[in-house]
Amino acid sequence: MQWDWRRFEDLGVDNLHDALQLRARVFILEQGPYLDVDGHDRRSWHLLGRGGANELQAYLRIVDPGVKFDEPSIGRVVTAPSVRGTGLGRELMRQGMAGCVRHWPGRAVRISAQSRLQRFYTALGFAAVGDEYLEDEIPHIQMLWRPA
Repeated sequence: MQWDWRRFEDLGVDNLHDALQLRARVFILEQGPYLDVDGHDRRSWHLLGRGGANELQAYLRIVDPGVKFDEPSIGRVVTAPSVRGTGLGRELMRQGMAGCVRHWPGRAVRISAQSRLQRFYTALGFAAVGDEYLEDEIPHIQMLWRPA
């Protein structure tokens, strides 16, 4: 897997197209309609994971602190259906957390996690904070990770 960190202005049209296509395949076609392009992309780091044949297989974004939450926020975490169950999702999150530590040393990271994925994020060191809520008609919970 080749990992590539980019700011929005450095994505280029091909990377932006591939990221939005993967996000749409999962977040809109699989999970139901909602506004994926929410205005936070411009103030985020974007992590693209490309596998064989240079195909985008994993993606996440880190929204800058102060935009969505006080802390940096990992979101739009997605892997291609063809690579699910391989551990790539865990590796994607580890790469994202390492990026947060690199860009904002010592800062906690907040996520708005789908409630059904709470165990996945807990295993990565995130802890639930607050009550469950609906976001785009899907149950979510905020979770916080503090670097060691």
